Amino acid sequence: MSAGSGQEDQEVRHEVTVEPEAAGGRLDRLLAAALPALSRSRLKALIEEGQVSAAGRAVTTPAAKVKAGQTFAIIVPQARPVALQGQAIPLEILYEDRDLIVLNKPAGLVVHPAAGNPDRTLVNALIAHCGPQLSGIGGEARPGIVHRLDKDTSGLMVVAKSAAAHQGLSELFAARDIDRAYWALVWGLPSPSAGTIAGNIGRSPRNRKKMAVLRHGGRPSETGYRVRRSFQHGRVSLVECRLKTGRTHQIRVHLAELGHPLLGDPLYGRAGTAGRRARLLSEGAQAALAVLGRQALHAKTLGFRHPVSGDDLQFESELPSDLSALISSLE
Repeated sequence: MSAGSGQEDQEVRHEVTVEPEAAGGRLDRLLAAALPALSRSRLKALIEEGQVSAAGRAVTTPAAKVKAGQTFAIIVPQARPVALQGQAIPLEILYEDRDLIVLNKPAGLVVHPAAGNPDRTLVNALIAHCGPQLSGIGGEARPGIVHRLDKDTSGLMVVAKSAAAHQGLSELFAARDIDRAYWALVWGLPSPSAGTIAGNIGRSPRNRKKMAVLRHGGRPSETGYRVRRSFQHGRVSLVECRLKTGRTHQIRVHLAELGHPLLGDPLYGRAGTAGRRARLLSEGAQAALAVLGRQALHAKTLGFRHPVSGDDLQFESELPSDLSALISSLE
């Protein structure tokens, strides 16, 4: 499929053309794959509101089957002021201009409000910091957000402050024209020491709270990895991962599929096996792991072309103290 976009008075317009291999699929799935900056629920709402059309006629059924060569026009209405409240939560800002912010998200901070986390999120902190200029995404409680990190993943994020930056960054992420590297501490020593993990990721049929690599369905996903160091006779490794796609929990799912889940990962870490592995570590490492309280994953590198100025920006983030302490205990 191919996608394009334009902007007029802050109303964003996209066009998505159906490639032959996507023929027969659902409309909402087609759009979700072509426009990853928009959530499935947002796209479903846009379809039902008549904001998606083909050949000038609105298509209001998310499950409508698409045909090869069809072109769908999608209109995302002008951003509306968000009803969320700003909250004074400290932010570690590495770079800021009138269009965007690059920051270090700490572990434990949820990116945007959702069920179970109505406030005290990164979005609430950004509203307090930026004020009313923060770019909203029509109707959703995610102003300025163009990508996410899991609650217990730390590291670099970029957030849009203007509609132009929001659109430009969304296009960069959709085109996979973003340099992103993560550091992860995993159980065992991956072999080979560098490679690519591929496989469609979708909701696990056994546990709807988890994602999984699926034989049928899901969305194509690819993660490049290389081992940077190993510790304690290969019982733990520091692995650098580079995202070629950006699916929910992608690194955690792919490394677990490889047989090397992240240390401290409560969802994909296979608690029984992790417990047995932990007992083989030194006492200091066991103590550091016991107080970690989250998956050992950090967004280390973020690079992109500024969507407004055109400048090339590159950022590196030091490991936070909890991961640094864990590595020191393993050495």
